[in-house]
Amino acid sequence: MNLLAFDTGTEVMSVAVARTEQGQVRLWQHNATGGAKASTDLIPAVLDLLLQAGLRLDQLDAICFGCGPGSFTGLRTACSVAQGLAFGANVPVLPVDSLLALAEEARFTALNGQSTAVVTALLDARMDELYAATYAWNVDGQWTEQQASALVRPENLTRPHAANGKDNAPWLMAGNVFTVYGERVAAGDAAASTAMHFPALPTAMAMLRLAPQLMAAGMTVAAKDALPSYIRDKVAKTTAERMAEKVASLVATGI
Repeated sequence: MNLLAFDTGTEVMSVAVARTEQGQVRLWQHNATGGAKASTDLIPAVLDLLLQAGLRLDQLDAICFGCGPGSFTGLRTACSVAQGLAFGANVPVLPVDSLLALAEEARFTALNGQSTAVVTALLDARMDELYAATYAWNVDGQWTEQQASALVRPENLTRPHAANGKDNAPWLMAGNVFTVYGERVAAGDAAASTAMHFPALPTAMAMLRLAPQLMAAGMTVAAKDALPSYIRDKVAKTTAERMAEKVASLVATGI
């Protein structure tokens, strides 16, 4: 398959291209500063990698993007670029859960060769919360979701009990939260003391490895149907809401 993948939902912008020729897969990747710079740097990085790979957009089987959770601005950037490129080239879009991509990157880097594992993927959601999801890596080389993406406080994080016999598999907690929250991460779970910690972020290369499983499961969508997954859909109160609270407070105090 010929695939383009990118993630701009964290502090790192990650872009990668896969081209298959005569059964051989060749890979190109580019990592750079994310955040606000991604909105200006992503398209030039994509075009440069496609040029290196000798691919046109209309030769792609899919355009993969990290759909979240993550930075609101970063997710919107990735989604809008994926949609624009896919519309013009008439190719499908593959939204990839950023926490699943993080789990795959951690497995590939820290647990490569391990036949089974449980990975809890963690991203700093700010506001004293984490984005968290847990996945099991199976002997057939496939991921299954054990706990869906959710917002949790660091100390409330726990490993879910597996219904598929994976409770004895190594538990890896991976993400960008350990320097921020330290010992608060999963402080309420006694099993956390035996879990490995691994710093990781979602990467475009991880998305390329995930793409065959996701595409086989029918996860591609038309460009118009591609959407970010915010999890937290509100980070601030509107002016009207703040004013209403102020008025209510004044009324309550009799002013």
